[in-house]
Amino acid sequence: MGEDSGERDALRAVADRVTGDQVFGEPVRQGGTTLLPVAEVRFGGGRGGGGDSGGGTGSGSGAGGVARPVGAFAVREDGSVVWHPAVSVNRIVLGGQIALASVLVTAALAFGCRRRKRC
Repeated sequence: MGEDSGERDALRAVADRVTGDQVFGEPVRQGGTTLLPVAEVRFGGGRGGGGDSGGGTGSGSGAGGVARPVGAFAVREDGSVVWHPAVSVNRIVLGGQIALASVLVTAALAFGCRRRKRC
């Protein structure tokens, strides 16, 4: 019972920290425009267990989170709001690498199929 209450307390502590402050950053005023940074925040957790059969017991739990910038709202003095997405160069490069690898694998399979003349 003590273990379960400790896990509950840990989950409550994580849940108490998941607020809008993690998603929306501090507004930044520049000239007549206010920038409101926005991030994507994800949290997750899991728990294991064990049984009486087999001679051993087991247990486990874990939690984690990740945050990444997604963009910023620009609020102008006239009240208009514009969304500016954050550009992740790493994601663009990774997408290009995956596309290139797919093309190379497809070309290699097609070439091998033609050489063996059994497709």
